[in-house]
Amino acid sequence: MAISFELNAESRKDVGKGASRRLRHEDKIPAIVYGAGKDAVSLTMQHNEMMHALENEAFYSHILDLKVDGKAEQVILRDLQRNPGKPRILHADFQRVSATEKIHMNVPLHFVGADVAPGVKTDGGIVSHLRNDVEVSCFPKDLPEFIEVDISNLGLNESIHLSQLKLADGVEIPELAQGEEHDHAIVSVHLPRAAKEVEEAPEAEAGAEGEAAPEAGAEKPAEGESKD
Repeated sequence: MAISFELNAESRKDVGKGASRRLRHEDKIPAIVYGAGKDAVSLTMQHNEMMHALENEAFYSHILDLKVDGKAEQVILRDLQRNPGKPRILHADFQRVSATEKIHMNVPLHFVGADVAPGVKTDGGIVSHLRNDVEVSCFPKDLPEFIEVDISNLGLNESIHLSQLKLADGVEIPELAQGEEHDHAIVSVHLPRAAKEVEEAPEAEAGAEGEAAPEAGAEKPAEGESKD
């Protein structure tokens, strides 16, 4: 079942720091909506309604239905300012979307199969998530809620790169158009640091044993002098 989000907002004329401060005291949020060739509109939103919507990960990468003074518009969340010391939202930016224009959005990555990956199950490796999301380009109707990454076949010291992601038709990763050097790894399997150090220790000891220790009291001959 497809997830949908509906938010309510009211347009406002009273803007500025003082106005925003008054809204926050009333448990409301100052916001703005712009884009799609229309004028930007300052908004007032209910704080609790927004906080509840943000509890769902899909909200951040979804087409949202924003009702402004009762009239619905399709938007995406572009920016969110939070209070660094309290669970409070300070401001929200929304961008209108057009069915005929591509949008760029960061979509979360969902990793599956870690428990059966050979590098983990058989060789004792651990999974490192190098990316938690990826920027995609597509028309609004093609925007994925998330991208699934199957790591069930990953062996030790193996990784999955951006170019290996399975994307739906119409979805692209702009970063890959910049060249092969931008085909970054997003997840890898490797030994834990402690296990790697234990594995490398015998090699270091073997190298040390191969070097003859000088006799006690023996002096190293000067360069160009004979040992006799």
